[in-house]
Amino acid sequence: MSPQGGVGSTPSSGIVMLSNNFCIQGEIGGYLFCIVLTGGGQRTEKSSIMRLVKFRYKSKEGWGILENTTIHRLKKSPFTRIVRSGEQIPFAKVKILPPAEPTKIVLVGLNYRDHASELNMNVPGEPVIFIKPSTSLVAHKGKIVYPEVVKRLDYEAELAVVIRKKARNILEKQVEKYILGYTCLNDITARDIQKRDGQWTRAKSFDTFCPLGPWIETKINPSQLKIRSYLNGEIKQNSTTRNFIFSVEFLVAFISRIMTLLPGDVISTGTPSGVGPMQRGDTIVIEIEGVGKLENRIV
Repeated sequence: MSPQGGVGSTPSSGIVMLSNNFCIQGEIGGYLFCIVLTGGGQRTEKSSIMRLVKFRYKSKEGWGILENTTIHRLKKSPFTRIVRSGEQIPFAKVKILPPAEPTKIVLVGLNYRDHASELNMNVPGEPVIFIKPSTSLVAHKGKIVYPEVVKRLDYEAELAVVIRKKARNILEKQVEKYILGYTCLNDITARDIQKRDGQWTRAKSFDTFCPLGPWIETKINPSQLKIRSYLNGEIKQNSTTRNFIFSVEFLVAFISRIMTLLPGDVISTGTPSGVGPMQRGDTIVIEIEGVGKLENRIV
């Protein structure tokens, strides 16, 4: 908008009057942002680069924007409007929670060309999808429980998409506005049960089988990110999302034609080559360029 509220050109930086509010505009890394200062002093973030965290502080759960070592608490979850409450909390004093509120976690079974080659499998003609329950979620630094009935427990490093608003039958070109951001996911799998059952639900649905976090990055290019996993400090997976068989846009649109996606739902985009087993006492780290590191210990 122009300063008068009509359509017109806007400066790349500076302060613009919008009715009774002020918009501080700028550009970071090629992305335009606008921070609106309302009459009450609240800040509404629009189209900005943010690191969103879900946390517990003094027995109360909330969402915030992480800036350096400070969390700026939001008035409500980020799936509607992102508005700062004015409260600031030291990051070191909070407990990090999985950064989503999913009704479902949808995963893709084979979406990296190097993984298909590793398994001597043909590239699929369409995505193979499955679902994990929300009860499988565990946060960054949380413990992955190795069930007694499992003989082999595997890690799978994945880039996950967090959905911002309700999506049904959307087009690929519309997908970006339905995405809140991206985070790390570890698709923990009981490999022996998966092979025995034939289908994947039991093998991937135990409690703590879906580490997610540590936070959501709102502005990255998901098609060219390095993705790695480290087991006890040793690199095990080392690939890039350039090896995707199906793009994020294709996957979100495809899944939206099957089921309605709701705010807070998670879509995970598959794992590259190099998956392998873990033992009790191991530490597994998933690292994605531009997002961060998700670390968990197996118990």
